[in-house]
Amino acid sequence: MAEALVLFFWEATMTQLELAREGAISAQMEAVAEAEQVNPEAVREGVASGAIVIPANPVHAGLHPCGIGRGLSTKVNANIGTSSDFGDINSEINKLRVAVDFGAHAVMDLSTGGDIPGIRRAVIAASAAPVGTVPIYQAGIEAIERHDAIVKMTADDLFAVIEEQARDGVDFITVHCGVTQSAIARLRQQGRVTDVVSRGGAFLIGWMLYNERENPLYEQYDRLLEIAREYDVTLSLGDGMRPGCLADATDRAQVEELVTLGELVQRARQAGVQAMVEGPGHLPLNQIEANVRLQKSLCQDAPFYVLGPLVTDVAAGYDHITGAIGGAVAAAAGADFLCYVTPSEHLGLPDADDVKLGVIASRIAAHAADIAKGVSRAGDWDMKMSLARKGLDWAEQARLSIDPERSWKVHSRHATAGLACSMCGAFCAMDLVSQNLGIKTTRC
Repeated sequence: MAEALVLFFWEATMTQLELAREGAISAQMEAVAEAEQVNPEAVREGVASGAIVIPANPVHAGLHPCGIGRGLSTKVNANIGTSSDFGDINSEINKLRVAVDFGAHAVMDLSTGGDIPGIRRAVIAASAAPVGTVPIYQAGIEAIERHDAIVKMTADDLFAVIEEQARDGVDFITVHCGVTQSAIARLRQQGRVTDVVSRGGAFLIGWMLYNERENPLYEQYDRLLEIAREYDVTLSLGDGMRPGCLADATDRAQVEELVTLGELVQRARQAGVQAMVEGPGHLPLNQIEANVRLQKSLCQDAPFYVLGPLVTDVAAGYDHITGAIGGAVAAAAGADFLCYVTPSEHLGLPDADDVKLGVIASRIAAHAADIAKGVSRAGDWDMKMSLARKGLDWAEQARLSIDPERSWKVHSRHATAGLACSMCGAFCAMDLVSQNLGIKTTRC
């Protein structure tokens, strides 16, 4: 009993990264290995090197650990949260449930309206999946409420919010540490079409220009690391300079920020803090692989978290599709974590139906990439579906589908006289060939 208590205390006072470097396989690493059906030692080695992160704040009760990074299946994040115009706790809990039900591995609460702390705490309490936030949103809005301006926020205000969210049990936080005065200078020289599309980046740029000071998240990075280490909060180093349209892709401002983030990844690891890096939002197809390779090189193989990327700017209302196309290419090239894009991207606040479509589209992209990467068991799922299709086993096909309810609904829409679907009817190719070759087809 005494040894067990010592081990528990030891693990409770060390981050996943520190434990892995000590050669210890934590309960969270074991859980990830079991879920991925890989060797626990491989997970430990990945965490120790920084190529895998396990966002798992010990304060988050009931968390099911999720591994993100090298050798693991591609993960999908779903953004939820209120806006200044719409949303409350009930709407966000509903979105959370839809996201998790359809296979999201993590969620981010990006609330900017209503009771932001209350919504966050309710989401954490209701979520077994890791929960992320962007603390600058709350800090900026509180500055508006107190001082009528985001630019009146102090560094202490920002770090107080970060610590508050860590105490609440947030597992990972987006922090735009790479938005520096140097990056702003590059932005001015670049002459972009859409300038800055990151809300967090815009908050910080406005603050920096008004106060004529460096970004406090960069200038006081060690202070951020102390909080992150205390609660084992994974840093998601945000891309405040990400391109907001294809014309701005892979420009000097974006790359300037990425170079800085690579340096900050190294400092986080030295402090025992887990870190991943966020990637660009809009990229032409032919630039995606190069962007992933550049990130992996500059950031020492840190897990790469991409928003989409969206591969065209003209698909308003269908950006879950453009994001899935880019996500599949990015993940096949080595990205590890896909932030979903919903049909309402660029148009309005997503509702629960948008969340469902966004999660499904990104899960398709992630799975397609996992097959290309040879991730363990990825191809097995497709083989089972192929056998069910060969056997005209419609119930099994529905069960194996990413969206079983829709699969069965579409199949059942038109009644047929035979066993085949209504597309081919009596002229089902697989059924005809099976009969002619004397191969028995398994019927449902």
